[in-house]
Amino acid sequence: MVETLSIAVIGAPGVGKTSIIRQFIYNDFSEVYTPTRDRYVYRPSVILNGNMYDLKILDVPPISSPEGSDVWVRNANAYILVYDICCVESFEYVKMIRQQIVEHREGSSSEVPILVVGSKRDLQRQRFTPRRAVSVLVKKTWKCGYVECSAKFNWHVVLLFKELLGIAVARGMKHNHTPGIRLQGALQRNRCAVM
Repeated sequence: MVETLSIAVIGAPGVGKTSIIRQFIYNDFSEVYTPTRDRYVYRPSVILNGNMYDLKILDVPPISSPEGSDVWVRNANAYILVYDICCVESFEYVKMIRQQIVEHREGSSSEVPILVVGSKRDLQRQRFTPRRAVSVLVKKTWKCGYVECSAKFNWHVVLLFKELLGIAVARGMKHNHTPGIRLQGALQRNRCAVM
């Protein structure tokens, strides 16, 4: 039986949510910015540690709160919260959304896998604060995962999905550790990747 994992990708306008998703699934990046106006669901399949998973990746337009959003967003199995490392306002948006997810989900935040993603790593010389400061806040205080990536150069894009899936699967299986993950290929349209 194939398990389905629902992942909501949330962030302020222009942070690169769609670019990250499209790079992961299609190995594609567009220099042209097109705002996300409606939610869009991507449905790739992946193999993680010999088990197949159907993913429902929801590309979410900016929202004021998960409570006022689509039921699917509120009931996602995991969240990817994306901010632009060059834009402090986008980080403040992620901070607000994370807090609202924690408040509106049953159980504690440690039960809901949340991965905070600093996008546009290729512009790191323009970042608003050192990486370490954000990483420590997110990991130690928020108890969330943290990854930085560049969709433009396909840097750490697969890694961020591996990280989130590993956490989600480990928590779903009630293990206290992330299982070993092996990457054998990247996702392409209508294909399955072994992670």
